[in-house]
Amino acid sequence: MKNSGYYSQFGGAFIPEILVPTFDELESAYLEAREDESFWQEYLELMSTYSCRATPITKLDNLTEQLGGANIYVKREDLNHTGAHKANNVMGQGLLTRRMKKTRVIAETGAGQHGVATATMAAKFGFDCTIYMGAHDVERQRPNVFWMEQMGATVVAVTEGSQTLKDAINEAFRDWVTNMDDTHYVLGTACGPHPFPEMVSWFQSIIGTEARKQMLERTGKLPQRVYACVGGGSNAMGIFSGFFDDKEVELVGVEAGGRGRGSGEHAARLAYDDASIGVAQGYKTFFLQDRDGQMQDTHSVSAGLDYVGVSPILSHLHETEQVRFEAATDDDVVAAMQRTVRHEGLIPALESSHAFAQAYKEAPMMSSDDNILINMSGRADKDIFTVADAVHDPKWTEFIIKKADAYRREMNNG
Repeated sequence: MKNSGYYSQFGGAFIPEILVPTFDELESAYLEAREDESFWQEYLELMSTYSCRATPITKLDNLTEQLGGANIYVKREDLNHTGAHKANNVMGQGLLTRRMKKTRVIAETGAGQHGVATATMAAKFGFDCTIYMGAHDVERQRPNVFWMEQMGATVVAVTEGSQTLKDAINEAFRDWVTNMDDTHYVLGTACGPHPFPEMVSWFQSIIGTEARKQMLERTGKLPQRVYACVGGGSNAMGIFSGFFDDKEVELVGVEAGGRGRGSGEHAARLAYDDASIGVAQGYKTFFLQDRDGQMQDTHSVSAGLDYVGVSPILSHLHETEQVRFEAATDDDVVAAMQRTVRHEGLIPALESSHAFAQAYKEAPMMSSDDNILINMSGRADKDIFTVADAVHDPKWTEFIIKKADAYRREMNNG
């Protein structure tokens, strides 16, 4: 499937000439690590002792009974350290950074989970750390910004463009160009120039390897369907990778439908018909762009899926019909999250709730002998402000007003 970073027509490394030696160095370090069994063993040891792997599989007994149809199982990446699947990738890249003798890391982040994970890794390995985050995302993900800064990271609010993930990626690349000698860019998803899509997918494959084994041990058979939300594509590539050789397992990627098809306010690249093939941010894939190739604004209630492009590997899997892509609207996502919280006591992140929403739609149409698996890529602690606004909780509003008033009085008296 792969040829010099290409997946059929998608992928590649469209980078400035000044970055070519840095990418050559990274690819060499990555390929050497893949061939070094001791590296993967060190990685597994780190993840098991520092990040609570293996994460478990949980059956949703109540919702399975309520919805009827398929038995619903969840892969619990929310129990990974920092609350999401992001740690899998950043800890692996941390080991590579040390292998390359770099002393500083930079990263982009949307929902903030990758930023927190990178800041965590930097604190553990002793690296200097700078995180680029769209100013819009800084506002709606303030709790994650707080923790990044507490761990010693410098958080830069990007005020250009739509002030979201794509703009943060642009700023991170600008930084890297001027600081190549001592800095590694810890790209957070399975996008960007080669070798990032392949490398990030490799580290995230730990999810699928565990999940396949766990489903066989738990149920005695493979799931009929596996669901994952899709922004850039790292958690989807992670869990899907465990089932690529199992043709009887249908893989379903769920994108951000935002305010719906035809609204112009969504981030569905593969499920809707609004995207076209282009080259941006160092790689070739489907982008939401106009006829002149200018990137369009995107929208999602979830900051982590609010991205204009998608993994070139997933674009390939879309064209070859190895993965089915759907989209869930903001309203359906919030409803699915509330339903899961109320009836199962699990709190899926708004990103993950896209996968839950689609699974809940399809489960009732399946047999009670069928099993489905949802990748809960993260938990919604970070989303508390967004969710509280979406559900119009009056007690939360009252709390925020009182807290703001108390802070204002304290500042005036100080």
